[in-house]
Amino acid sequence: MAKSYLSKHVENLKPSGIRRFFEIAATMKEVISLGIGEPDFDSPQAIIDAGIRSLQQNQTHYTSNRGLNSLRETLCDHIEKLYSVKYDPLTEVVFTVGGSEALNIACAAILDPGDEVILPTPCFVSYQGVITLAGGVSVEIPSRMENNFLPDPAELEAAVTDRTKAILLNFPCNPTGAVADKETLVAIGHIAEKHDLVVISDEIYDRLVYGDGHICFPALEGMRERTILIGGFSKDYAMTGWRIGFACAPEAIMNGLARIHQYIIMTAPTMAQYGALEALRSCESDVLRMVEEYDRRRKLIVQGLNYIGLPTFEPLGAFYAFPKVDVTGLSDDEFAERLLHEKHVAVVPGSAFGPGGEGFVRCSYATAFDQIEEALDRIDQFVKSL
Repeated sequence: MAKSYLSKHVENLKPSGIRRFFEIAATMKEVISLGIGEPDFDSPQAIIDAGIRSLQQNQTHYTSNRGLNSLRETLCDHIEKLYSVKYDPLTEVVFTVGGSEALNIACAAILDPGDEVILPTPCFVSYQGVITLAGGVSVEIPSRMENNFLPDPAELEAAVTDRTKAILLNFPCNPTGAVADKETLVAIGHIAEKHDLVVISDEIYDRLVYGDGHICFPALEGMRERTILIGGFSKDYAMTGWRIGFACAPEAIMNGLARIHQYIIMTAPTMAQYGALEALRSCESDVLRMVEEYDRRRKLIVQGLNYIGLPTFEPLGAFYAFPKVDVTGLSDDEFAERLLHEKHVAVVPGSAFGPGGEGFVRCSYATAFDQIEEALDRIDQFVKSL
């Protein structure tokens, strides 16, 4: 075999457990996909118009590395209004190519080789890879359905070593739909403070909450100065293809993120920044409309899965249900593969999302109501056939 020129980091990266099922589904007809984590709504018209207008006005040049001044100022006002946490738009914000870049530069900025990041799982499939590529080590702490897929603070603290540098949180959570209560987040904050850890808080689904509302981690007492807040516009504003996200952090930390961003990206797309600015200025009613419709779909899919006999706890955020499928006698991988081939419904095996996900599948309800109804009928038929 020829010599490999790839780095060991890259050679050891696992392929996405999500992508395999999408590739199979793409070869089939009449597939209903509950697999993709993307809103089925189009971007609000005001956002589209703002993007077009920016092009027509020849706003096709680089912006400031950290983003348009007006966009940073508007975002900081938005976060302060929602969560009562204040950031300096000049020194504590950077706009990125999606939340994905924000996560990448956050890990790259704070991790030295061998540094450990405590990671509650199941979690989004890229987290372990991003930590690995930054030279870090993921320390996975499985959560459990009986605890509403929230991390146990005692287990989390037991995982702290002298190499621990950070805790990576994601609430509302992909893939479980879990929303952390204040008691859990405060307990995690005390652990971070006690052991002097950074907290990376990925809050990309912050507006998609169906219960009492979102708790912004840096808004908790004492947490702002040790937190990197990650967010974006893909989920809340149905802007996935615009690729626009952001990170907020204290100036000393942000200087590191911005330096990496400057070298690997330079600036987020100018057109997308103008779209994001319009989203913050005029699209609140669109967000509320989408949340109302997601809530309607959420109730349908959770009730339907439980009726079928697949135990499903109530997700209070994002747009995912996480039913337990090993009650059928199949593993999550077998369940997903057979459901796709036999009934043409695509879901994602829970094991793709790390420890704690085994025996579950992720079902996205970011698809049309009637499609969810049909998918539930097909799942019911499949389970009855076993």
